[in-house]
Amino acid sequence: MKVLLVFAHPEPRSLNGALRDVAVAELQRLGHEMQVSDLYAQGWKPAIDRADFPGLAPAERLLPSAASKAAFDAGELTQDVRDEIDKLLWADAVILQFPLWWFTMPAILKGWVERVFACGFAYGVGEHSDKRWGDRYGEGVLAGKRAMLIVTTGGWEPHYGPRGINGPIDDLLFPIHHGILFYPGCEVLPPYVLYQAGRLDSAGFEAAAERLRERMRTLAETPPIPYRRQNGGDYLIPTMELRPGLGDPGATGFALHLSEAAGSKA
Repeated sequence: MKVLLVFAHPEPRSLNGALRDVAVAELQRLGHEMQVSDLYAQGWKPAIDRADFPGLAPAERLLPSAASKAAFDAGELTQDVRDEIDKLLWADAVILQFPLWWFTMPAILKGWVERVFACGFAYGVGEHSDKRWGDRYGEGVLAGKRAMLIVTTGGWEPHYGPRGINGPIDDLLFPIHHGILFYPGCEVLPPYVLYQAGRLDSAGFEAAAERLRERMRTLAETPPIPYRRQNGGDYLIPTMELRPGLGDPGATGFALHLSEAAGSKA
């Protein structure tokens, strides 16, 4: 496979840096082709502004989605964004690696998503009618590609459990899994999460590294999270609400968007 790893940590000698090296080495040992986007090392510009749209007239008001669509259609996205889009199109699998900061990804990685997932490329595509509502949530330009997260966090695993104070880790990662990766079509794999990252000793690191190597060895076979496809019949169009009778009666929240394979009624 061709694998793109997008790395977001400011310190190459960090635990994240060591885990990145473990993942890359294992994937290369297995014969996969690799590209790494090291966002801090690249000096990635995270904020969308007028500089992203050189074709925008000085007197024209900046509407980011419209400007993104116009720049994508005209082939006028900036070179750094075009380079990352090319990597995404090249890859069979995409790995986003980051420390969990304030319950989400670091700003530099969020900015990578906002700039690279351009309108007309990753969103705002496809037919919108009474039968379909665009190519998204299981369809889109990244359909057929696999994606997963490598995440470190300082908290204990129970803190992110079903009754943990921080909320279930699957819920915290849902906006990334479902809203960023599944939205343009990726098959999203369960994440690799390393807890208590700041308290890891050498034995703990080797155990964590071996667990990560195993995830890299099974990257092509691991079953994806069974999210419901938007245009697969489970949702009413155009309201995009789950059809009556699907899911547990009275249930709300993220788990409703998992198919019967994950335990919901269908």
